Amino acid sequence: MARLARLDLTVLMTQNTQITLVIGGHGKTGRRVAEKLSAQGREVRIGSRSGEPAFDWHEPATWVPALEGVDRVYVTYYPDLAFPGAAEQVREFSKVAVANGARRLVLLSGRGEEAAEVSEENLKASGADWTIVRSSWFNQNFSESFFLEPVLAGEIALPTGDAVEAFVDADDIADVVVAALTDDKHIGKTYELSGPRLLSYSDVAAELSKATGREIKYISVTNEQYRAVLRENDLPEEFADLFTMILDGRNAHLVHGVEEALGRKPKDFSDFAREAAASGVWNV
Repeated sequence: MARLARLDLTVLMTQNTQITLVIGGHGKTGRRVAEKLSAQGREVRIGSRSGEPAFDWHEPATWVPALEGVDRVYVTYYPDLAFPGAAEQVREFSKVAVANGARRLVLLSGRGEEAAEVSEENLKASGADWTIVRSSWFNQNFSESFFLEPVLAGEIALPTGDAVEAFVDADDIADVVVAALTDDKHIGKTYELSGPRLLSYSDVAAELSKATGREIKYISVTNEQYRAVLRENDLPEEFADLFTMILDGRNAHLVHGVEEALGRKPKDFSDFAREAAASGVWNV
């Protein structure tokens, strides 16, 4: 028994000396990953402009201070890995991370994004122990970011037509990421994540209407109309290009990365909508 106690103490001490840098630690998945790691007693450093020390993708001078003492990194890139310049920054950061002692890198990527796959290969070439987590669109886009205001207004206008997407829950993504950061069996694996069913944006509007008890409409607009809205709100027009991945059907099928990594089913959109509604986030 005494020997087992010493072993348990050794494991705990090892965990406590490992610092995980969570880039985007205030974002939808990063916040959840940081919380789950902290709940396991692991030391977490938030990689953000407001972090201590600060981290900024566009200021390479901030990278080394943020990496001091770091053993592993959750790599997320804002606004998206498909944006110009992302692959080059991921390549350079990965090299710097490994050179400064980070031995495990877990990258959040996107399903069906050829440009994102360049970033994946650049990260792999760093020599780190790596895991790639390719995600579908998040359920939480409707409750925490892009589409929250349209949901509150009762009208979601997007250039998606009748196309379908396999929305995945941010908590499922975070659980896979935490597993990849903490368990060696995930090294060298690429997980593609989706929810358990395909939904059109009309289906989403119906689910949100049911959960909130008020009518939420979906309106199909053209890509140019959506670009105009992005310009009016000082948002990158490249966001509109991400919808081409929905329209061309490349992700119009289910994948099973959640089951492969965690041995359980992913959360359904209706469960997410019910929980989000209960939180009051959609109260008008």
